[in-house]
Amino acid sequence: MRLDLYIPFLKKPKKGTEPSRPAWIVRAAKHLLPTAWFANLTTGKPGLIRRGLKWIGPTWLSSPVRRAIQGVCFVVFLVLFFYVCWPYDARPDPGTADWPRHHADSFLAKERLDAEAFLAIDALVPISTAIAGRTWVWSLWWSGLLLLVSVAVPRGFCGYLCPLGTLIDLFDWSIGTRITRFRVANDGWWVHLKYYILLGTLIAALCGVLVSGIVAAIPVLTRGLLFTLAPLQMGIFKGWHLIPPMNAGHYLSIALFLAVLGLGLLRPRFWCRYVCPSGAVFSIGNLFRVSERKVESTCINCNKCIEICPFDAIKADFTTRTADCTLCQTCGGVCPTHAIKFVERWNGVELKVLNDPPTHEISLSRRAALGATAGGVATFAGIHGLWGANLASKTAEQLPVRPPGSVPEADFLNLCIRCGECFKACPNNVLQSLGFELGFEGLWTPAVKPSWSGCEPSCNNCGQVCPTGAIRALSLDEKRVARMGLAIVNQQTCLPYAGREACQLCVDECNAAGYHAIDFMRVGTETEPDGTPIEDTGFLAPVVNRDTCVGCGLCQTRCYGINVEQKHLLGDTAILITTENEDRLHNGSYRELRDHEREKKEAEQQIKNKAGGNNYLPDFLKDQ
Repeated sequence: MRLDLYIPFLKKPKKGTEPSRPAWIVRAAKHLLPTAWFANLTTGKPGLIRRGLKWIGPTWLSSPVRRAIQGVCFVVFLVLFFYVCWPYDARPDPGTADWPRHHADSFLAKERLDAEAFLAIDALVPISTAIAGRTWVWSLWWSGLLLLVSVAVPRGFCGYLCPLGTLIDLFDWSIGTRITRFRVANDGWWVHLKYYILLGTLIAALCGVLVSGIVAAIPVLTRGLLFTLAPLQMGIFKGWHLIPPMNAGHYLSIALFLAVLGLGLLRPRFWCRYVCPSGAVFSIGNLFRVSERKVESTCINCNKCIEICPFDAIKADFTTRTADCTLCQTCGGVCPTHAIKFVERWNGVELKVLNDPPTHEISLSRRAALGATAGGVATFAGIHGLWGANLASKTAEQLPVRPPGSVPEADFLNLCIRCGECFKACPNNVLQSLGFELGFEGLWTPAVKPSWSGCEPSCNNCGQVCPTGAIRALSLDEKRVARMGLAIVNQQTCLPYAGREACQLCVDECNAAGYHAIDFMRVGTETEPDGTPIEDTGFLAPVVNRDTCVGCGLCQTRCYGINVEQKHLLGDTAILITTENEDRLHNGSYRELRDHEREKKEAEQQIKNKAGGNNYLPDFLKDQ
């Protein structure tokens, strides 16, 4: 079995010998492309393809198939992130008879491939989330499939698919190769660091703390792009005033992202080689590989394979560190004796002598493994202690309003991978990243910011892009009745209640969205000396119906934008969304829950009517 996908080193055959037979992919290509494009194996003269690839770079010449797949995956990732998750090309259909659904329909039309696909195939994301949340995560299917493929192509995710690896390659090519003063050796204490980080991450997950979003490859990338390039996209195409303010969490995430790239100053692809715990998951999967890089006895110890290997997967004796090899086959293209082959694991034909020269390999440290375990446990204890103290001190008005369809808070924190996909897909930046308001455990989690914008009734994007189920993928019909919270009117500052002037901004906005959850009640009515109310005196003031309010925040957005920012009539919004009345389900239908509540209320009302009760006011008015 040969799995050669590289272009072998070109050399002129010795007199009296036939040139080696080209690989099957080259033979197939020769039937379709001009002869001048291919090398002359008899004279050793390179063709147009070899010359072009050499001009691009040595790794392209050695392994163009891998590089092409890398490039395609990187472009696909950028399209998914910057185009599919860009919600501002949605336009309402004026001919529709029901509520607008343009954001949901536009996203569905663009999503030929799941927008969260790369998050789903980062194996550390679903594995750690399933452990921390004690539940099945749908993206485990994707990661499981990729791990199965990795049996044939070991660490194929790292070598072929990972967009962060491709971005690191671009950084190393453009900057890292030009700054060499910080270079370190390839045999330091850090060579197994990724395994210790992975162990600490999984231990923390077992203790109920999800920290993989800080260190997993794809969340680091998506969050880094969200806080660096996404604001530029927003400013250029929509307006700079629409970019939300940054907090300490943003700066921390940007620093982490830049640090991952900056590690390339120590060695090319330092992150991928020694630090990335996502790569460590696939390295462990390499234990079950059926294919492997082998070196034959014709090896002349020229060192070219070690110099070009992007993953430090070649030992000093030129054999393979099987846990680190991605089968990228770059080394095969630079071997002048064609001694490298990619074959079945059990192939032992004409192999070179092991440990010649001596390798002096650094083994995994038991002490470091114990330290990683202790670190994971300490992370659990520290974060939960800080989170518990913060949570206990917060009122309903101070707790974050989560996106519609979010699971209960404790499980939400164990399932949210802090990737930022929901922020990117959310129109008008309704969802924004928390900083340290709720401690470390709430960092980078999504919260509704109604004073900035309200939740669009035509959108369900956040649940569609969540890779772990922290936000359920609700249909638009379900999302419209899922309660995020409750609007509370501050009667001390609300203009009609305070007797200052008439205002119905919140009512108009709620009705325009189709919720009809705010009614009017006349307040401040003047009376005659005999106590008779004077007609048309006072003001109509808003009253929130808690049975129909979903906490979308559109009313707060309108009040804050007009009365606070534009007219300066108020110091702060007079209607505020709180977590009161929220309902967060692991599963089941919100629509059925609302129907059940309505039927129960109607039955109670019928009982009251039969008992002869006088109930002239609706219940929601009695509560005011």
